[in-house]
Amino acid sequence: MENLNQIIEGLQSEMVETLTRWIRVPSVKGDPQPGAPFGADVRRALDMALADAKGMGFDVRNFDGYAGDVRMGPQGVNPLAILAHLDVVPAGDGWQTEPFGAEIRDGRMYGRGTNDDKGPAVAALYAMYALKKAGVPLKREVRLILGCDEESGWGCMHYYTAHCDMPKVGFSPDASFPVINTEKGLLQLELRGGYDPDGMVREIAVGERGNVVPGPASATLTGDAATAAKAEAAAREHGYSLQATCHEDGTLTLFVTGLTGHAAFPEAAKNALGQLLVVLKELGVKGSLATLADRVGTEYDGLSLGIRCQDEISGPLTCNLGILRYNAKDGLYATLDIRHPILSDHKAITRSVQAALQPDIQVTVDTQKDPHHVSPHSKLVCDLLDAYHEVTGLPKQAIAIGGGTYARVLEEGVAFGSLFPDEEELAHQANEYMSLDSLMANLKIFAHAIQKLQD
Repeated sequence: MENLNQIIEGLQSEMVETLTRWIRVPSVKGDPQPGAPFGADVRRALDMALADAKGMGFDVRNFDGYAGDVRMGPQGVNPLAILAHLDVVPAGDGWQTEPFGAEIRDGRMYGRGTNDDKGPAVAALYAMYALKKAGVPLKREVRLILGCDEESGWGCMHYYTAHCDMPKVGFSPDASFPVINTEKGLLQLELRGGYDPDGMVREIAVGERGNVVPGPASATLTGDAATAAKAEAAAREHGYSLQATCHEDGTLTLFVTGLTGHAAFPEAAKNALGQLLVVLKELGVKGSLATLADRVGTEYDGLSLGIRCQDEISGPLTCNLGILRYNAKDGLYATLDIRHPILSDHKAITRSVQAALQPDIQVTVDTQKDPHHVSPHSKLVCDLLDAYHEVTGLPKQAIAIGGGTYARVLEEGVAFGSLFPDEEELAHQANEYMSLDSLMANLKIFAHAIQKLQD
């Protein structure tokens, strides 16, 4: 154990250099190309990661640009999976550093993907490398699986499972410590409605991903200085940050500033799109926009949709209005990202949303994933908690989240890392970072966990 810890300490500078290169690849999903189903930059990130792993002496495989894996130990023998992803959400606004610059300030590396999920992926890779350099004997295969479409439709995991044996047991370092043994159900709904040609709203285009709480939101209206003043007064009354700008062509732009966040934790963000809808409703808009304002607005618990619920195991339902497109050509298009307790029924939730939004808005299911739960008394959970406690001295605890990680693709999978209990959650937000101390702690915890899970 002492030798392993010494080796780990000696890997810090190399690991930081590797993560720097990975972060500087802006691996946001793009248009598919031959050999690059999720775009050229995502493929570049996968090629880089696999080349680095191969240079460390590992056996690597590339599954046609959809995913890759890194293997060590006796191949095919009860493989332990570590599932991470290389794709990232768009950078968005509000950064104090270059989003893909991997700049280090005060012991922190800033950049999109440092925490979600390239930092943890690098830590897992170097945990395997430390065990390899220490000559730790392995009784089972250890397999780091690198996905490329986690932030969208999980096409990477569908492809990997269809072309390779998926291990039954493992963990995904794509959330927080100690151990997440419960993940809520995921329900992503598509909303479509009409456009009011006689209404004041000309166009709205807000949001890029349904699983991101929109921080900024804007709308173009027909209006004058009086309309602008009314909008600003309504915003002030609600405590919103809104700026109204009049244009010479008789139009008006409303711009609302909220706080971006992850759809799994909407209570920690401020949905600017919901605030914008509330203001528009007070200006007198009708139809589908008014319905959204009434039934969703700034709520994140689904109360006015008739779906608010919770259970003791997994906590309350959350609901995020992440995308809204509204124009004369296409009408209204919007998305709801719902994370529901494990004891609730996604079909009943969908029916309730449909009933609440009729007749102005039609609702269809885009994505549905069942809840996921692993016994807190399982060997997997107990060994991971032991490794976490031995490295950090922090309490052992199995917790539930609204996020959806790759752990769901395993028969017995949990989320493990990378955020510590006292660290701020900035996934999908501006100024995302990972402290170098946390990166090293992740490496050490993962190495010790892999070693424990050999028994």
